[in-house]
Amino acid sequence: MAIIETEAALHEAHRDNHTHRDVNGGWLRPAVFGAMDGLVSNLALMTGVAGGAVSSRAVVITGFAGLAAGAFSMAAGEYTSVASQRELVEAELDVERRELRKHPQDEERELAELYQARGVDPGLAREVARQLSRDPEQALEIHAREELGIDPGDLPSPAVAAVSSFGSFALGALLPVLPYLLGATTLWPALLLAFLGLFACGAIVAKVTARSWWYSGARQLALGAAAAGVTYALGGFFGTAVG
Repeated sequence: MAIIETEAALHEAHRDNHTHRDVNGGWLRPAVFGAMDGLVSNLALMTGVAGGAVSSRAVVITGFAGLAAGAFSMAAGEYTSVASQRELVEAELDVERRELRKHPQDEERELAELYQARGVDPGLAREVARQLSRDPEQALEIHAREELGIDPGDLPSPAVAAVSSFGSFALGALLPVLPYLLGATTLWPALLLAFLGLFACGAIVAKVTARSWWYSGARQLALGAAAAGVTYALGGFFGTAVG
């Protein structure tokens, strides 16, 4: 009894400790990267305009225009991309569905060969393939997973992708505009808030990477600051040239 209890405790400890990072990032990765994209692009746009020595009102209008244009562009691009991907997957599923209907034995043999290639004994592989092929929908799901690497029941939604992309980009793009809405008349408060946001986004990204939070935060801050600095210099150059 003591041995059984010890083994159970070890199994429980192994299960608790044997965990992995979310390598796909789930919702966190696209949300954070969408916000980061909006923050960096709108910050760079606003600093570029501010470098041309324009009024704070012009900078604010530029910020809102960049927010709207970028968010709609991201949403439209994400919708088209995901919709196209989903249509391609559904077309391939239709092909596989027809093959299962017209040539069930060939598809069953193909599935058995896949399991054999992974080290399953031939007899067992054929029996597993036979049992799994009895249900057409289950057979389709298994073939889709094994041959296409997709889950037919978990296809991405174009609408959800578009809305989430729009929202996350708009949230990030709003950050450098916010100080102006609260009464700021110079670029420095917007830069400070944007830099804090960049560091925070980078630190959050560390949750789905092996890097430390301070390294990821500092790296993103440096990249965003570089983009802002380059566009500010370009804005000053073109502002002088045009003027």
